[in-house]
Formats: sequence, structure tokens, C-alpha cells
Amino acid sequence: MKIYGIKVDSQSRCIHYHTKNDIVALMCQQCHKFYACYKCHDELNNHKFKPVKINQAKNILCGNCQTLLTYTQYKLNYCPYCQHRFNPKCIIHQSIYFKN
Repeated sequence: MKIYGIKVDSQSRCIHYHTKNDIVALMCQQCHKFYACYKCHDELNNHKFKPVKINQAKNILCGNCQTLLTYTQYKLNYCPYCQHRFNPKCIIHQSIYFKN
């Protein structure tokens, strides 16, 4: 699965977010592409990142094992398939990536 962004590594880290646990790619509802972060998306597109509905099936990608996740799985704060932890500070951007 292709992950878009600026200076994206093989696990979805980008120029904006690049700690050990910044490994989640998120889908923009408008263009249906996975991005390392909303900042990368907004810099590379002519539209702002649009959040996906939390009940939409598998709209999150674990950059470590490349598995698609549901919102419920993502909220565990680690990948249920490879057990890699996600950045706990991602909750700050919850409203940018997800809507009810």
C-alpha cells in the first residue's frame, strides 16, 4: 500500500512526525489516499485533509506491518497484529483524522 508524504520512510514516518512510534498512515476522506500525516497531505494537495468516519471500515494503516486497521483497533494505541506501539500524542489530532 502506498503511503504519501514528505520524506516518508518505509514505516510511515515523515518530515513532520518521525519518532519511533510515528508509524500510522491515515486516509483522507476526499482523495482516499493514505498519508503519513495531515501536514504532509495539506502541503501536497490543493484541498485540506478531510477526516474519515470512525465506523468506516479499515481506514488506518500500520506502517510497521502494513496491515489495515479499524478505528477500534487503532484506539488500542498499538497494532493488534505486530504489537508495535503508536504515538500516544496522536490523540491531539483526533478531530483532524476522524469524525463520528
